[in-house]
Amino acid sequence: MLARLTRKNLHTWLPGYARWLATRPRPKLDGPRHLLFAFCDHYEPLWGDAPATVGEARVRAWEENYPKLAGDFRDADGRPPRHSFFFPGEQYAPSYLERLGRLARGGFGEVELHLHHDGDTAEKLRADLGRYLASYVEHGHLAREGERPRYAFIHGNWCLANARRDRRWCGVDGESPLLFQTGCYADFTFPSAPDECQPNIVNRLYWPDGELSRARAYERGTAARVGERKRDRILMIEGPLALARRPGRLSFRIESAAVTAADPPSAARVRTWVSQNIHVEGRPEWVFVKVHTHGAPEAQAASLLGDGGRALHRELTTRYNDGRQWVLHYLTAREMFNVASAAMDGHSGDPNDYRDHLLAPPPVARG
Repeated sequence: MLARLTRKNLHTWLPGYARWLATRPRPKLDGPRHLLFAFCDHYEPLWGDAPATVGEARVRAWEENYPKLAGDFRDADGRPPRHSFFFPGEQYAPSYLERLGRLARGGFGEVELHLHHDGDTAEKLRADLGRYLASYVEHGHLAREGERPRYAFIHGNWCLANARRDRRWCGVDGESPLLFQTGCYADFTFPSAPDECQPNIVNRLYWPDGELSRARAYERGTAARVGERKRDRILMIEGPLALARRPGRLSFRIESAAVTAADPPSAARVRTWVSQNIHVEGRPEWVFVKVHTHGAPEAQAASLLGDGGRALHRELTTRYNDGRQWVLHYLTAREMFNVASAAMDGHSGDPNDYRDHLLAPPPVARG
């Protein structure tokens, strides 16, 4: 049993999950709850060391087929599903970002930053981030604060802040404050279970605290709550993580909100995501669900752009958009950060009013 727990890295997060189960609020609310749904894609056209021609075909498949899928569904605000493409800076090619820009102009999503690195230094990382961000800005991507680019982040290999025991796939203990200094407003890396980088804080929007330059600086934090918004660090926005019972069986699975061709969305999975009740403390009627995928490779794309994606959005737009119990809002990563910030700033009511609360859409996505 101990070997199995260690192999699945349950020891890194199960105590935090148990604490969350014991303390999660179950408020009785008047009126409907708002489901804030964001699909965050570790979008890697060159996954598997693919040649550039394959990468081009993968991005073209999304450019051509995502509007066909998304055009059949609408949230309570009349918006189609919105995909956040966390594009890896090290895989940059102008044509990829131009194609994704056409999706952004159509209202189907936005581009943010994904990054794989290994054995890095703070100096090199800062220089690389500056170069990647400049290339994204050149194509009209990323929010701005004045002339400064602002971005959401997902760490490749899950290894935010040099989190692995073997010290691979990062190299920079002080990655979190460095990201903030270069314009990052929120991290969307987690959950990553059963990977060892999974933090012991689960199902939270939270601010990391303590010494932020240490490795795994995200392991301690303060929950996001109404009336308190920090302005000197990135916000951690986690997706749902749970032990979910397998249908018709007495065993459990780790549900870490990873959508794949082998593990596509289902009504039961969506219920599990929603039931984790992730929210800003003091605003329980706004429920945040952030799921993730690696959507560029062919098998994943076929599912997400076909039956798997349709099943997901049928469930969301029917069961979670009846106007009585639930109101659905499709959000990008930037919009999810904005709505969370609005909650912390004391706003309530319709979260659709706060999609652009702090950060306006990137130029490529403005009407």
